[in-house]
Amino acid sequence: MKENKVILISVDGMRPDGFLSCKNPYINQMMCNSYYTLEGQTVLPPVTLPCFMSLFHSVTPQRHGITTNTYLPMARPLPGLFEQLKNGGKVCAMYYGWEPLRDVARPGSLRYAGYIHSYAEESSDTVLADSAIARIRKDRPDFVFLYMVETDQKGGHDHGWMTEAYLHRISVAVDNIRRVIEEFGEEYTIVVTADHGGHDRCHGADIPEDTTIPMFYFGKQFQAGKQFSGGTILDIAPTIAKIMGVMPADEWEGTALI
Repeated sequence: MKENKVILISVDGMRPDGFLSCKNPYINQMMCNSYYTLEGQTVLPPVTLPCFMSLFHSVTPQRHGITTNTYLPMARPLPGLFEQLKNGGKVCAMYYGWEPLRDVARPGSLRYAGYIHSYAEESSDTVLADSAIARIRKDRPDFVFLYMVETDQKGGHDHGWMTEAYLHRISVAVDNIRRVIEEFGEEYTIVVTADHGGHDRCHGADIPEDTTIPMFYFGKQFQAGKQFSGGTILDIAPTIAKIMGVMPADEWEGTALI
């Protein structure tokens, strides 16, 4: 398989029904142009740092040991996606709006990075997307992770999941996703997902509202407009590694979708 570059975009706390209800006109194009599911599953507990450790290390929190939003060194360390890509000679970048996410990439695995606090700007998600887009234009990194947090913090936690404020933040995130796809969709495979959902003004429970996530795969390797079932957050790292021509770590438990 030809090696490809990948952009991974995650919208924190984006429920599938929130995505469908945000009224952004681009959501229909996202479904028509991607291999997607609105019934993907995250891990337990559906909490941000455990979910992202599982996304990048393709094991459950019971294996990587991070079960809260406080990072602890793994008792039995295993390589994550950033480390596998770096060891495979790939150049990686990460743009994120929640500081604890710095620990999903071990020191030395990133060439480029950008962080901004979510309340530092009216739309820190848009500022981060601007930074990621500028870097891609200039240097064309092999792998770029863009993480947008305002859906969770300024939408869900501040106002409640499925409120107008929450749906507005999803729509802003979708506008940023559209910009990335329209400019780089021919050169990069683009993956869009969420870490968890939410209910009321919280998340972390073993209920569908918290554990169900959308996943979209845009690229020539995938059948556009086809909805699949059975996908989990553990499948994302092996899928990206395969797209990029890098071996997955032996310890990973997810399945590549190609």
